[in-house]
Amino acid sequence: MENDGDENDGEASDGEASGDGGADRVRIRGGDPMITESSSGARNVRRPALTFKVRRRGLSAKRQGEFDRWITEWSIPMEGPLLDWADVFPAPDGSTRDPERGVVLDIGFGHGESTIQMARAEPDLDVIGVEVHDPGVVTVLDAIVNDPLPHVRVMHGDTVPFLDRLRPESLRVVRIFFPDPWKKQRQHHRRLVRSDIVTALVDRMEIGGELHLATDIVDYAELMEQVCSDEPRLDGGIIERPDARPLTRFEQRGLDEGRPPTDLSYRRTS
Repeated sequence: MENDGDENDGEASDGEASGDGGADRVRIRGGDPMITESSSGARNVRRPALTFKVRRRGLSAKRQGEFDRWITEWSIPMEGPLLDWADVFPAPDGSTRDPERGVVLDIGFGHGESTIQMARAEPDLDVIGVEVHDPGVVTVLDAIVNDPLPHVRVMHGDTVPFLDRLRPESLRVVRIFFPDPWKKQRQHHRRLVRSDIVTALVDRMEIGGELHLATDIVDYAELMEQVCSDEPRLDGGIIERPDARPLTRFEQRGLDEGRPPTDLSYRRTS
């Protein structure tokens, strides 16, 4: 999720959490994450605190009407049974979906610029974009309808519980570009890219699937590299900034402020 606001200590409290979604129940306190086995075979995660900052920005009446109309047709609910890609991405001509088509999970797409541009460039990959903030979600919905990008869906909500709906080895690509940095030391437990989330994501990646991360926060890049290096099923590391990742307004602002991005790319090997 592209971060464009100040840190806010009061958005979520660190309290008790319990496992669900078919997993063994666990209760913990404080900021520590938990990861549990599930009936699907892909591990589930619960975080006592949010991994994103709440930003409340209203939509115009016109835009709200479009949001309400489009979200019912082009979104995937955050909670529910395990997803079948043939149901989520039906072939436009009514034929059976090609089982060789890959699926991209694009987590925290912010304003939607990179999601839209990469979906245009990669029509052979189906895309699920995840975002909690309405303005970015309606921008991607607009592109789905009017660009058009029929191979894109949005999940308007929190990534962590949504992972429960994704089957083992069902994702070809996972992208996390510029997640909320949670810069203060006491907030680091809220960061999205930590060992629990990486474990759960790798469970859901195909063998040979790619995990692509980007951040312009130096210590977060170091954490990403360490966490991914500690995951034995991943191979990779820091790469040159790929041309395929669009330069967004958010990234340009970071560059103007002296924060060059770090890109990391990993493959699931086993």
